[in-house]
Amino acid sequence: MEIIDNLIKGSSLVFGLGPILTIIVGVMMGILVGVLPGLSPAMGVALLVPFSYGLDPLSALILLVSVYAAANYGGTITAIAINTPGTPSAIVSTFDGYPLTKKGEPGRALGASVISSTIGGIFGTIVLIFFSVPLAKIALTFGPAEYFALAVFGLTIVSSLSTGNWIKAFIATLLGLLLNTIGMDPFTGYLRFTFDIPELADGFSFIPALIGLFALGEIFLSIEKSEKVKKVLKKVSGKMPSVKEMWNIKRTIAQSSLLGTLIGVVPGAGATIAAFIAYNEAKRISKHPEEFGKGALDGVASSGAATSGSVGGALVPLLTLGIPGSAATAVLIGALVLHGITPGPELFKNDAPLVYGLFVSLFFAYIAMFFMGFLGNQLWIKIIKAPKSILYPVILAIAFIGSYSVGNSMFDVWSCFGFGVFGWILRRNNFPTPPVILGLILGFLAETNFRRALLMGDASIFFTRPISAVMLTLAALSLFYPLIKATILKKNKK
Repeated sequence: MEIIDNLIKGSSLVFGLGPILTIIVGVMMGILVGVLPGLSPAMGVALLVPFSYGLDPLSALILLVSVYAAANYGGTITAIAINTPGTPSAIVSTFDGYPLTKKGEPGRALGASVISSTIGGIFGTIVLIFFSVPLAKIALTFGPAEYFALAVFGLTIVSSLSTGNWIKAFIATLLGLLLNTIGMDPFTGYLRFTFDIPELADGFSFIPALIGLFALGEIFLSIEKSEKVKKVLKKVSGKMPSVKEMWNIKRTIAQSSLLGTLIGVVPGAGATIAAFIAYNEAKRISKHPEEFGKGALDGVASSGAATSGSVGGALVPLLTLGIPGSAATAVLIGALVLHGITPGPELFKNDAPLVYGLFVSLFFAYIAMFFMGFLGNQLWIKIIKAPKSILYPVILAIAFIGSYSVGNSMFDVWSCFGFGVFGWILRRNNFPTPPVILGLILGFLAETNFRRALLMGDASIFFTRPISAVMLTLAALSLFYPLIKATILKKNKK
């Protein structure tokens, strides 16, 4: 079989001291990039491209892909430990990861995250090896109607992000969508709701908004309720999840890995959307959906598996068609060209050993990430135990530095602070903050593709194209499923 032959040839290029050390260095750098708020996987890859100049093509790609893979996991560490997502996709890890930390069980959350991220990444790599070409062809069928349907499907996840009050979660999503309209109209160039503030021409930067809503909002609320905080973190356990606990959520991990990989294949969808959708589906199939948002282990695992799975998925259109599936893979295209490699169908014919060597190295990168994650978890647990008088100023400093690094602008720092106050106001009135981020993430995707689709015809295009029609149907079912389920339960009680 040709694939097996290519894997053997590729493996022979990877099994050596140089490539293995490159993988280890790449994973370490990737985790560091993910941990630091403000540095996305794409930024991490971009920062290391100059360091790949002196390397051979395979070693350069191994380094950059290892950084990309590990950065997605690294973002979940701070999300779980201090409610500060290091990367946009790590937002979902805060939903159940940080509640576990507040219960004094960060070890279980961190352990579940690294295990599920490793499994999801390996699954995505296997799919990348055996199904690259057919999946890439499916991804090419996506047009504006399909992207709009995907965005709508993502927005229906609001029903899973509610904290006991679906209406408040829906209002929070609308607030996120409204905030997304600030800035230049993507079609006409007209400035909307900028109030003559030049910095708002491109809207609010996503990273400062993310850091402010989660990290600063949590700090402000904790300071307000300082007596309760002291009681919450009296005991912190570094105990990892048991084999039985992980086995009980095997279906969630498998399902999330698959969803993450498939969504990652779609150019522009990315790890963040994959994590949100996987979380929603994990809650839907759970026997105890009421535990989600309060420290459910399968909630942590779903986002970790989906995020890592999306890495392999995003590499599918990159390598087979030369189309970036995410921001990080867009940077990788530049690195490929820099080293004289042209991504596309011919790459698998002309440089098959190099491509499959990259696949094998990605597999080993996840193994390295697994061991580094377990070793590093003990360090993060010690940080969690630090007194709040020390921890809170450190988080504030990281938040402001991360916000400033996005665009070297003090406006982003003030935006971060403003979103922190906004997040605090929402939290103290029992409004969930994740739906606001959901609206910010999916608002642009929904608006631009809705208008593009209408330029191609009338509204019927959303229902005459099969993939779009199926996703919109799933969106309707996902949105109304909790309401239907609640109604049925009420009738049964009577």
